[in-house]
Amino acid sequence: MIKYILLSVVCLCAVGYLADAATYTTKYDNIDLEEILNNDRIYVKYFDCLKGTGKCTPDGKELKDVLPDALQTACEKCSEKQKKGTDRVLSFLLEKKPQDYLVLEKIYDPERVYRNKYKGEVEKKGLKFPDK
Repeated sequence: MIKYILLSVVCLCAVGYLADAATYTTKYDNIDLEEILNNDRIYVKYFDCLKGTGKCTPDGKELKDVLPDALQTACEKCSEKQKKGTDRVLSFLLEKKPQDYLVLEKIYDPERVYRNKYKGEVEKKGLKFPDK
């Protein structure tokens, strides 16, 4: 399903460490993403964690650690709930926080490999990647 870049940020908590070679842990699947996305104080803490400029919660650290693998594998180890969370977070970033998206893209996709690979899928959802 979701294969584009901020799969990464996707989860902003829905993804965790590898539970085994086949899937990511589902330990944080029930975190309320809407609470994180709609509360600036909480959102900034997760954002700073992913940027490497702030302290990470345990779930934020797991997300940060697994994010490169999730991006590289197009979230193939994600549960369905994690994929839906990824979709929600990506939509939020592209629609409401495009500058934050660009910051994370510079860290997790500096060559814009994932942006280019999934541009069509993003556009089918009525979204677009921000310009520099």
